[in-house]
Amino acid sequence: QTSEEILHHLQNIVDFGKHVMKQFFGENYVHHGEIIQLPLDFVRQLCLKIQPERPESRCDKDMDTLSGYATCLPNLTRLQTYRFVEHRPILCIEIKPKCGFIPFSSHVSQEIKHKVCRYCMHQHLKVANGKWKRPSKYCPLDLFSGNKQRMHFALKSLLQEAQNNLKIFKNGELIYGCKDDQDCVSDWNELARHLKPFFFPSNGLVSGPHCTRTIVKELIHVITMTLLSSTDACRAGDMKTVPISQGRSYCEASAFSKELLRNGKHKLESSGLPRGCLLYKTLQAQMLDMLDIEGLYPLYSRVEQYLEEFPEERSTLQIDGPYNEAFYEKLLDLSTEDDGTVAFALTKVQQYRIAMTAKDCSIMIALSPCLQDECSEQRPVVLTSKSRFTFSVSVLDLDLKPYESIPHQYKLDGKIVNYYLKNVQAKDDPVMSSLFKENEDCTLVLHKV
Repeated sequence: QTSEEILHHLQNIVDFGKHVMKQFFGENYVHHGEIIQLPLDFVRQLCLKIQPERPESRCDKDMDTLSGYATCLPNLTRLQTYRFVEHRPILCIEIKPKCGFIPFSSHVSQEIKHKVCRYCMHQHLKVANGKWKRPSKYCPLDLFSGNKQRMHFALKSLLQEAQNNLKIFKNGELIYGCKDDQDCVSDWNELARHLKPFFFPSNGLVSGPHCTRTIVKELIHVITMTLLSSTDACRAGDMKTVPISQGRSYCEASAFSKELLRNGKHKLESSGLPRGCLLYKTLQAQMLDMLDIEGLYPLYSRVEQYLEEFPEERSTLQIDGPYNEAFYEKLLDLSTEDDGTVAFALTKVQQYRIAMTAKDCSIMIALSPCLQDECSEQRPVVLTSKSRFTFSVSVLDLDLKPYESIPHQYKLDGKIVNYYLKNVQAKDDPVMSSLFKENEDCTLVLHKV
């Protein structure tokens, strides 16, 4: 790419955050950054300096050392809302919550997708492909339930098997989380050693497993309370929202759900999320995927066919930007009645791209201990048994998912579902097991009667 093309690409990213994602998430949560120019010599030195620190799985992605353009963003491991003196210790938890609802679209062809969430199904395929050593017990529907018991279970599961969905930083340095795809060893005792001064500053708690469990419990409580808090008056741009009640509120594969069902409880509590909290806004943006990829793909094909005939219309349709107020306005049409037009198909495609962005974003929770006399009404505060923290919550990784990635998503969806049906559900059902023999073709023979 030329320098001009890279500048245009970066401008699109900044505009998308400023004009679109801020409308969905709110002013305080989104930091769109600004474009700056850097001396090329500085960029080359920076590239060499950080290369040894990068995880092996990221080393195939090159840093742009030729254009001289970059996006300047705040360090989200620090508090964003209030400026504190630099010696104040800061704890930051990064969570990639993933998709928090089960598809409710009538276009879904496999019934299992109405019962088991995408994340839980995908875990089995990732383990089979060697990406992870074991499946996580984390289920996004538990985190997005708003029920504190389910949220605690989800966060504990993330701490047990962080994969690339949870990281913890102390004063900007990574102290817990998966540093590489193959190296994810959880060490709660080491984590508790780092966290103890935050949660028990007087050092009055005895050491040992009881201490570790207590500190982890306090951490989970703090994360839950901050995720349920509202620090932004914006209500998802005051847009008309997708009814959350349309989908099932729990996933049959969730370890929490299985345990309750085993104990004879057939109704899972879903307290619902406060409308102002970031999880609620994230879920609303995710639920712009109203048709599921199976219903969306034919509409994508309609747009593609139109672009083959009229390639010059690509810029008019705003597929590659500009991401301005006009682009955002078109996203507010939540109708699902297909009138056969390219305009309808394009709106659904753009909404799907927004939903995919929200499904893959990260939430950063920055916490700093504060004394009672420092805490005023202007600062959001969360309490634990021995401490109090002021905090800020931010969302990042909000680059719009590429239009060209839709065919890949369609194929991946099929792979995830088929693997789950053949290798997970079939094992639980002897009839299914005989139907799905690995690498065996099935032929239907019709006999004349």
